[in-house]
Amino acid sequence: MSSAATAVSTKVLKSVPMFAAFREDQLRSLLTVVMRRNAPRGAVIMAEGDRVDSLYVVMSGRLKVMMGEADGKEVILGILGPGEIFGEMGLIDDGPRSASVVAIEPCELLVVTKADFKRCMVESFDTAMTVMRVLVRRLRAADRKIGSLAMLDVYGRVARLLLDVSEEVDGQRIVTKRLPKQDIAKMIGASREMVSMVMRDLEMSGYFEVKGSTIVLRDTNASPAVPVRRR
Repeated sequence: MSSAATAVSTKVLKSVPMFAAFREDQLRSLLTVVMRRNAPRGAVIMAEGDRVDSLYVVMSGRLKVMMGEADGKEVILGILGPGEIFGEMGLIDDGPRSASVVAIEPCELLVVTKADFKRCMVESFDTAMTVMRVLVRRLRAADRKIGSLAMLDVYGRVARLLLDVSEEVDGQRIVTKRLPKQDIAKMIGASREMVSMVMRDLEMSGYFEVKGSTIVLRDTNASPAVPVRRR
């Protein structure tokens, strides 16, 4: 990650969901501990097993959270985008990093050191509640993923993933960011070839429509928990 760091304004902090409800005096207090850093595509922001030293907030760009296996394969646990935080777990339990985080496109990050983070948690109830909400949200997402892997076939897992990463735009669910099939495979525990076949079948069945670089979901009224079967 780039060593260059720049100061942050209260306006920038206010744009981050984690700090949106903070009062102006709280934001000014944060300005003394938060720094902004840039990371190029491919940069390893933190590595599995590293000692814990900072919390990160994503301002722009996307990153993947991943774990490596003994055979050299990687499992993608999730994709992080603007407004999301990472690195908070180790700051709370003082354990080593449980996963690696790598930039999949150029990113801008806010960085808070471990000591400053703990001080903010003690001094600000809003910060503590925000972090707890993030942790609960991730636990719920982990429960859904475990359930999908255990109960759904590959069709159901792909459909569930597309719905989870989609955004509502003008009343439609749209996957606006490119998600390579290889990454989908690593996220749902399947081969790239199987994902390619399933994506083709789902498109032919009318579950989604590809428009340029985006995917428009069409069959969102049907729960993705019900596998879509190939013709």
